[in-house]
Amino acid sequence: MKLNSYLKSTAKVTEIGLGAWQLGVESGWKGLSEQEATGLVHAALDRGINFFDTAPNYGHGTGEDRLGKALRGVDRDSIVINTKFGHTDHGTMNYESDYIRTSLEGSLRRLQLDYVDSLIIHNPPSSYLNGTQNDHYEILERLKEEGKIKGYGASIDTADDLRILMGTTGATVVEAFYNILHQDIAQAFDIMKERGAAVIAKIPLDSGWLSGKYDAQSVFSGVRGRWSRADISQRATLVDRVREIIGSEKNMAQAAIAFCLADPAVTTVIPGCLSIDQLDQNIAASEYQLAEETVVRLREFYQNEVACLKLPW
Repeated sequence: MKLNSYLKSTAKVTEIGLGAWQLGVESGWKGLSEQEATGLVHAALDRGINFFDTAPNYGHGTGEDRLGKALRGVDRDSIVINTKFGHTDHGTMNYESDYIRTSLEGSLRRLQLDYVDSLIIHNPPSSYLNGTQNDHYEILERLKEEGKIKGYGASIDTADDLRILMGTTGATVVEAFYNILHQDIAQAFDIMKERGAAVIAKIPLDSGWLSGKYDAQSVFSGVRGRWSRADISQRATLVDRVREIIGSEKNMAQAAIAFCLADPAVTTVIPGCLSIDQLDQNIAASEYQLAEETVVRLREFYQNEVACLKLPW
């Protein structure tokens, strides 16, 4: 796998990372036992993956706890860990600046670490992104000076929010909602390239739709139970169009990940996985290159057919 620069003071990261939502107990996905979660992290390490994305609310803290246990004994300088602030380990939300330190200390305790490489604000309302109107970024800068974090940023979905964050703060990391069906944020990726900032592409498979496994008759539960029948029908139609563009013989999941990696602004992609087989399929996507013509067609498809739909997450 290709290695890309993350922050100046961290190791380079693999272009495929491990999104660790699924490691926690009752995380909203199919549950993993602690043994299975540990095995998945160890398998990722064995395959060279060195970037891990987690958060306090993943399994009400158990995601960070399990990740910390699984990484025990690993050379700290060889791995890069991103965690978040805003969604708490109690299942609530608290974006107030005076909670940042408390949240981070809890994450460090569960992860069994002295520092994390990056701390990002977890899908905040847009009002929290402006550094001239919030003291969050002063606190984050202080935490950098103390050596408890090496960088900070936010997890966001739109180009407008990215412009606000990067234009008013010293953020160097963004976790971007970016996939074939959600490309709005890419309109501002030039800012990230100019600053030399890192882009973590989240939800690259659109919560499973771009795996090619689902159709208009699919039924979802858990966190994916949020979709109405109309949402499901609409997504199924769009996935059929994606299949037409990439070709029926292509592995859709790998093509979807390769699409994200085709943008030079993207540092690492964090597809979820529940098994070692899915992990291996994700890694294989790093060797999978879409033709430039196909990438262009997928971008035009979004602009011409998808953007106006304002698809729900």
